[in-house]
Amino acid sequence: MAKDKKVEQITDMEVDFAQWYTDICRKAELVEYASVKGFTILRPYGYAIWENIQSILDGMFKKTGHVNVAMPVLIPESLLKKEGELVNGFAPEVAWVTMGGSEQLEERLAFRPTSETMFCDHWHSVLHSWRELPMLYNQWCSVIRWEKTTRPFLRSREFWWQEGHTIHETAEEAQAETEQQLNCYADFFENILAIPVVRGRKTEKEKFAGAEATYTVECMMKDRKSLQGATSHYFGDKFSRAYDVTFTGRDNKLQYPFQTSWGSTTRMIGAIIMTHGDNNGLVLPPKIAPVQVIVLPVAQHKEGVLENAAKLRDRLLEAGLRVKMDDSDNSMGWKCAQHEMKGVPLRVECGPRDMEAGQCVLVRRNDGEKITVKMEDLESAVIEQLDIVHNMMFEAAKKNMDDNTYEAATVEEAVALQKEHGGFIKTKWCGDLACEMAMKEQGGMSSRCMPLAQSGTVGKCVCCGKETTTDIYWGVAY
Repeated sequence: MAKDKKVEQITDMEVDFAQWYTDICRKAELVEYASVKGFTILRPYGYAIWENIQSILDGMFKKTGHVNVAMPVLIPESLLKKEGELVNGFAPEVAWVTMGGSEQLEERLAFRPTSETMFCDHWHSVLHSWRELPMLYNQWCSVIRWEKTTRPFLRSREFWWQEGHTIHETAEEAQAETEQQLNCYADFFENILAIPVVRGRKTEKEKFAGAEATYTVECMMKDRKSLQGATSHYFGDKFSRAYDVTFTGRDNKLQYPFQTSWGSTTRMIGAIIMTHGDNNGLVLPPKIAPVQVIVLPVAQHKEGVLENAAKLRDRLLEAGLRVKMDDSDNSMGWKCAQHEMKGVPLRVECGPRDMEAGQCVLVRRNDGEKITVKMEDLESAVIEQLDIVHNMMFEAAKKNMDDNTYEAATVEEAVALQKEHGGFIKTKWCGDLACEMAMKEQGGMSSRCMPLAQSGTVGKCVCCGKETTTDIYWGVAY
């Protein structure tokens, strides 16, 4: 973290974490509020981050055989209601279209809150034989959910996401798909976003409406609150039956396929801000940063400095990096503060003395460390430092999560730990909804997940004392 505060318009996170977050979103020009309440505009810099996220994730999905499609944004009310759990789960958040031009519609149309219904309706029409399975679809789009309380990236009435939807011949294949995509998200968070996660399964209370099982990757923010990073759902054949999706099986009999869905959203940008940011602004993971390296000419009015800086920029561009040079007439101090606030992972400085010595200076955004490198070693040194930045960011975030994960044996102990430290509280749980609600009522904590990596030890439920082997994480979540 940079040592001295450089952007006075950003509230210190220690003073007001929520305001610090909002200040960064706007000061770093990620979003702006729209004229419709609860909606935000993704500004070019924010959208560039999302584009890089999209590009990498899309490539990961395609490696496992998924293809992209585009479904309509409007869903007939009768279609939405075919699967009761889904419509009941989303009913309070659905926005409706009732007029077409100046005419009243015969049937209300819902703006998609999610697209399971549209995919099922499509599969009902196009699926015929087991030979056509699996169908591995994904779409990049926005959805609308009429949230009561909104915050940029974390919760808004329209947000951008990808939603994967797949159907399979057997339950085993669908379950394997669900787990594969969960692991895909976990790998993305850790290896691309430098955010450690807990992989786990949601409780019955917290699972997706209509799912048989929901899996999640849970993250911890700098304020020690939890954030659900992405989810993967196994539906069994429930939706297939509700929407009469069938195929002729290998035995020439009609069968229902097994279904999954999985999704991640622009909420990931919020996770990046709250996991890595500091009081000077964004700290972006190098692999998704719109600008990975900023080249700053020092004493640029002196002969040859700008030309040399341009050569350094071009060399790095040729090495495949996302690079810009700031040759504006702003002061060096302003430039450094500006690009730190924007979270650029690495800065390259080169002035007359550096030119004479055949060197340049690299400055890491995450800790402000300066490294002097020979001019001929520029490309390899920059690539090495970007890897170091990613690894340091991941280790710092992991330390925050590890240091703020506590074990408790009773509700009272769990509540005391949460009140004093925040973070994840790990306990045993019997699986009873009454005990889950008791933790919510007494400690203000929701169940985050039952980790896939279970200890296997026998203990007593944190609430009722019943003997159990199930480990569970609790926390206060965004």
